[in-house]
Amino acid sequence: MTDPIANFDDIRPYHDNEVAAAVQRIIADPEFIRAIVQHRLGSQSKLLNFIAAPMVSWYLRRHWSGFKSVEAVQRYVAVYLNKSLKKTTAGVTFSGLEALDKTKSYLFVSNHRDIAMDPALVNWCLHQQGFDTARIAIGDNLLKKPCATELMKLNKSFIVRRSAKGPREMIKALGQLSAYIAHSLQTGHHIWIAQKEGRAKDGNDATDPAILKMFYINGKQQQIEFTDYMRSLQIVPVCLSYEYDPCDAAKANELYQLATEGNYQKTEFEDIESIIKGIVGYKGRVHVHFGAVLEKNEDLESPESVAAAIDREIYQGYRFYPANYQAAGQTTAESDNGAFMARLHALPAEVQPYLRQMYANPLLNAQKAKTTIAEAKQ
Repeated sequence: MTDPIANFDDIRPYHDNEVAAAVQRIIADPEFIRAIVQHRLGSQSKLLNFIAAPMVSWYLRRHWSGFKSVEAVQRYVAVYLNKSLKKTTAGVTFSGLEALDKTKSYLFVSNHRDIAMDPALVNWCLHQQGFDTARIAIGDNLLKKPCATELMKLNKSFIVRRSAKGPREMIKALGQLSAYIAHSLQTGHHIWIAQKEGRAKDGNDATDPAILKMFYINGKQQQIEFTDYMRSLQIVPVCLSYEYDPCDAAKANELYQLATEGNYQKTEFEDIESIIKGIVGYKGRVHVHFGAVLEKNEDLESPESVAAAIDREIYQGYRFYPANYQAAGQTTAESDNGAFMARLHALPAEVQPYLRQMYANPLLNAQKAKTTIAEAKQ
């Protein structure tokens, strides 16, 4: 009999019996070692690489060679993440997990601000409350280097093939992804996926109905009604609120260039640079809200209505900070936010409106949604 899991071998995370070999491949990758040296030493990395590289290799062999399971890798990541959050945040809080059932598997659909930190924070919150961590959907555009692929697949990431070319190849890739998500949920694994492709650089968090259509491919093949299939997925909207975005200046510059020139061309490793900046950059206060599971009385009759239901939960889950109010030109009980103004004035005057926009839009969207909900109840 054919193993059904084999159908996912090219996109799934590593199994425990694959961990040790993957770790050895990473440790033996000169490019990975050079990347660590460059990150640590910056401009001096070329000069000191011949000394630092053997030391990094020795450290990794000593601390990583004992990894024999995915859980062991994640325990190590958790220690690093705890240390990192103490340095790069003013505290991480979360809400909503108390309403979820640890015996069930959930499909976490979240807003998307940071490539690495969004799923890392969701998993950190799950771990803190004794839930299993989620498998993470990650685009293959981030896997341009073999070591990046190895690291992601060691940490429960599965691959979304955005680079698929042609209708036939795209349909096959989407069908495989839909089936893998369903298989994961049915076998007791949570899933994390962003509400749309790419980060919401302008702060406008909106679920793309195409994501829901992708989920349903597997249900449609089984001739299950759309509404019933959506209910079966146990979708939980998740809202991440960062006081400061370490990548805000880069995002604002990209938005300005798109608005003025009509296009923006990424550099080869810009996504990797964004990942590093998001991890090591200061984020201020951070809050993660887990919304209610989309209930039976929700309007789940179409991809558009499910997307709207997810958006409502996300808008109601925001945690706002002085920077959001200041960017929107609204007063707040807290004192003037000099830190936000410093970030704003560090940019050219013509770029500043785009930074304001990305901090103001979550607040404006939430206020608009609140008004709409109130009017609907009248």
